Amino acid sequence: MAALLAHLPLAAGLSVGLSAGFGTLPLLLALAPGAEAAPRATAPSALVATRAGQASQQGGQIAINGRIQQARWLWSPASAAAPAELWLPLEVLQDQLGVASSATPGGELNLEWYGRRASVPAQAQRSLEDEVAVPALALLTAAGVRVQPLGDRLELELPAAGLARIRSRDLGSARRIVLDLAGPAVVQRGEAGLLLGLRGTPDQERELQAQGLRVQREALGLRIQPASGSAAKLLTLGGPDRLVLEFGDGAAATAAPERPAALDPRLQPLLSQGLRIDRRVLPGASGAVVLSSVRLDPRTIPLDLRPLTRPDGMQGLSSLGQLARSEQALIVINGGFFNRVRRLPLGALRSNGRWLSGPILNRGAIGWRDGSLPSFGRLSLQEWVSDGQGQRWPLASLNSGYVQRGLSRYTADWGRSYQALSGNESAVLVRDGLVLQRFEGPELAAGIPLGGADQLLVARGGSPLPWNPGERLSLASQPSNGLGQQPFVVGGGPLLLQDGQLVLNGGAEGFSPTFLEQGAPRTVIGSDGSQLWLVTLQGAGSAGPTLVETARLLQQLGLRDALNLDGGSSTGLVVGDTHTVRGRGVVASVHNGLGLVPRGAGPAASGEPGRRAVAAWGP
Repeated sequence: MAALLAHLPLAAGLSVGLSAGFGTLPLLLALAPGAEAAPRATAPSALVATRAGQASQQGGQIAINGRIQQARWLWSPASAAAPAELWLPLEVLQDQLGVASSATPGGELNLEWYGRRASVPAQAQRSLEDEVAVPALALLTAAGVRVQPLGDRLELELPAAGLARIRSRDLGSARRIVLDLAGPAVVQRGEAGLLLGLRGTPDQERELQAQGLRVQREALGLRIQPASGSAAKLLTLGGPDRLVLEFGDGAAATAAPERPAALDPRLQPLLSQGLRIDRRVLPGASGAVVLSSVRLDPRTIPLDLRPLTRPDGMQGLSSLGQLARSEQALIVINGGFFNRVRRLPLGALRSNGRWLSGPILNRGAIGWRDGSLPSFGRLSLQEWVSDGQGQRWPLASLNSGYVQRGLSRYTADWGRSYQALSGNESAVLVRDGLVLQRFEGPELAAGIPLGGADQLLVARGGSPLPWNPGERLSLASQPSNGLGQQPFVVGGGPLLLQDGQLVLNGGAEGFSPTFLEQGAPRTVIGSDGSQLWLVTLQGAGSAGPTLVETARLLQQLGLRDALNLDGGSSTGLVVGDTHTVRGRGVVASVHNGLGLVPRGAGPAASGEPGRRAVAAWGP
């Protein structure tokens, strides 16, 4: 189980804990170190197939209507002191059932599924190894889900719902389709579209096709996707139960169009030029490891490495396939860590000389420019603001979901607006070095628009914010390592190998002992001194290699430098439109990725490396 990675006290008893997850360093507010609240939800006992008096159970498989996936779960049966409770990964609830979630500045997580709602305070959220888990029994049983723990497997069953009526409406550049249902239905997202637990007649299937959807009947229901290839946005509603789909130019990316499994023809000539795509089984200390790798010399093969992010800012998740298509990437692996609850980055992201999100905790990172191998090291970013009184004020973070006491900076690369990430914030808006406006709690909770030249300085935990409109400020910024001045930077951690030596020191990078010791699927970027390596590692009949095992395996293969990236369910590899590696057997949503883009298709690299301090604004 993942222990708390950091516990940072804030004012008035507010605190932030970070759990050492792979894709999910979750934000937990007002949680005492090591504390876990007693479960509070109740559930109809008739729908729960277990015996009172049993000890808590946990396992590594979840079967949803018979479809099995690898995912942790924790079951606590009813006792005299507390009702039964089930903790499930948030990723499973969102991507494999269709549950919507939103988080409050105080750390509370609000879940909704067909109008059934549940609020999960920060202290009730847990870490199950590398995933954020929440109590979900009351929400599921209220919708009629049958829950049964059987050994290592948890079975969730919800009979297919009848499709009562189909309605549609044109929205200009998008189209909305409303499906009236006879009851709640499972919604499973994947690269091949949405699998809906529905029963439909042939006439209804033809009606859906006439509305612009591809429809395929499967054993578990209907698989649908927009025929146009556009993305689809999905919403569940209650009273009565409904599924709402929007697709077109204005729809958000939550489901990906189906793509052919054949190798992209653009890869064929690159294979003859030295691109290597390989899969092999290697012996490991904890069992056999399946290693998938992509190797190339970026100095001779016309592919550029690019960070892949959503075009609308730093908030939100997408599948690797969606990220690949947005940048025309031919090969993609998942990137750095993120907060799955808030859908926000937790590490360095720099693209074409612009910091999209700053590094945290002096963690491992890579920096590179086109036509060269990346540099590897640990990276932090020192920033400070100077005012007219000659005082210098340090900044704790830049465009980051990592919340701590002090001053943080947010720019338009964060998104169109900034909304408070904690319950005790104030801010000033700065443009061209001039303080324009002050904001307090209610305004920040509502959201502050951010334009191209805007800088929002946010104070948390009672930190002073002494400036008023009309005052002049200047900013200086300096990375701790020259790789931070490269045009492209991506952070992860821990750093595994450097100059041929094993340099794994997860404690120094803020990772918990449990995170460092557990086995799991891994994603790594590395170099052997002449080639760039994109690597995934999965256990063949085991949870996967530990970080030490991963480092030693890569060292034996001849790698000199290696950085661990996000892993667990986030681990993924897309080759030519085919999702060839899925960390735990399903396509999980991620925050960012690393893609190989045909030269000339992405933004050109610019800027000279160095470690000089740079004045960003001010006179």
